[in-house]
Amino acid sequence: MINLQKKQTINLVKSAPSLNNIRVGLSWDESVINGQSPDCDASVFMLGSNGKIPDEGYFVFYNSLISTDGSVKHNGDNRTGAGDGDDETIDIALSSVNASIEQLVFTITINNPEAGFNFSTVQNACVKVYNAANNSVICQYQLAESAPGCDSLIIGRCYRSGSEWEFEAMGQAFGGGLGATVELYS
Repeated sequence: MINLQKKQTINLVKSAPSLNNIRVGLSWDESVINGQSPDCDASVFMLGSNGKIPDEGYFVFYNSLISTDGSVKHNGDNRTGAGDGDDETIDIALSSVNASIEQLVFTITINNPEAGFNFSTVQNACVKVYNAANNSVICQYQLAESAPGCDSLIIGRCYRSGSEWEFEAMGQAFGGGLGATVELYS
């Protein structure tokens, strides 16, 4: 397993030859403010060459669990971040991703920022990329810096590099929640 730093990339296929199916796990630590836990949501934006989703079927999140092409499947919403391991997971069949899609952007947004949550109070945001064939972790990236006032986080992306896929750790935090993130990629 490789621990990535912000802006570091890894060629997924070279790290795991014959790789096709991956699982992306997103996690954060449970915390409590005024009796509430953060409700964080993982989403995937499947972007074309213009950096936008071709249509709403290429935005996968808790309310739309499977992409139009069937290649990306969100495994459901976790509303608290309680427990060990991944809080939300997304399965991807890389060979089935529509040829017009050049990158998959993974985000975590805080659904209840009004309770006082942001990426300085939600700790240990992390993304892991697994080889789904044997459940081994290929790489992971843990957000190292605090982001006060930010309720949205682009944590990483998979992108095409010729016929192969690479993963880049990103860690870009900003405000505006899921709505602002959708606006960015629509």
